[in-house]
Amino acid sequence: MTGVVANIALQPGGIIGWILVGLIAGALASRVVQGRGMGCLGDLVVGVVGAFIGAFVVGLVIPTGAQYEFIGTLIVAFIGAVILLLIIKLVTGRR
Repeated sequence: MTGVVANIALQPGGIIGWILVGLIAGALASRVVQGRGMGCLGDLVVGVVGAFIGAFVVGLVIPTGAQYEFIGTLIVAFIGAVILLLIIKLVTGRR
């Protein structure tokens, strides 16, 4: 990996960890931004994509080689998922 994302090491622990992080972060973010969940698959996609967005944003703010365990990864994924949903909401104009 190159760029800023390479500075942040998200380590939820394997595929099961990524699924859990995606589900939890996506579900929390969709409830915060939209007031309701998006379904299991929607929350999972938003959470996992949000993890990458969050890693990029956190990498801009904290430009060190930081490593985050499960809780840190969950927080970073939540931040990214909120950003993703706000961008989607801004572009589509949906409530």
